[in-house]
Amino acid sequence: MALIDDNKRFSQWAIAISLFVFVLIALDLFGDYRDGVSWTHVLTEVIILILSLAGIVYFGRLYHQFSKSKIDVLTHDLALAHQQAQQWRDANRELIAGLAVQIRKQFGLWQLTPAESEVGLLMLKGLSHSEIANVRNASERTIRDQARAIYRKAGVTGRTELSAFFLEDLLLPR
Repeated sequence: MALIDDNKRFSQWAIAISLFVFVLIALDLFGDYRDGVSWTHVLTEVIILILSLAGIVYFGRLYHQFSKSKIDVLTHDLALAHQQAQQWRDANRELIAGLAVQIRKQFGLWQLTPAESEVGLLMLKGLSHSEIANVRNASERTIRDQARAIYRKAGVTGRTELSAFFLEDLLLPR
C-alpha cells in the first residue's frame, strides 16, 4: 500500500511539472510566434510542447492506475474482513446465542420493560441514541429516558459500564 501511495504521489508531481512546462512553453511559443522567431525555433518548442502534453497524459494514466490499484486493495481487504467476521460468527454461533439468552435473562432480573430491553440490546450493539430512535420510530429524548432507566435499574452509570457488565467475564486475562 505504501508503494502505491509513493507511486501515486510521484505521478502527481510529474503531472504538475509536465503541466507547468506545457504552460511555460505554450506562453513562450505564443510570444515567439508574435515576434517572428525562426521556424526551427518554433518547431523545437512545438515538439517540446507535444512531449510535455504526452507526459501529462502518461502520468495521468499512471495516477489513475495507482488509484485503481489502491481501491482494488482496499476492496479486497474489506471483503476479507467481512469473510473473517462471518467465519467468526459461524464458529461462535452457539456462544453468541447463549450470550444473547443470558443478556435477556439479566434484563429480566433487572425488571426492564420490553421497550427498555430492546433499547438495551441496541445500545450493546453500539447504536447511538439517534440511531436507536430511528430504528424504533421514537424520539431521541424517549430513548435517552429509557437509557437512563436501564442504567438506574442495572446499577451502572452509563453505556460503558453496561457493556462491561456483560463483557468483563468474557475478557479475563489469560
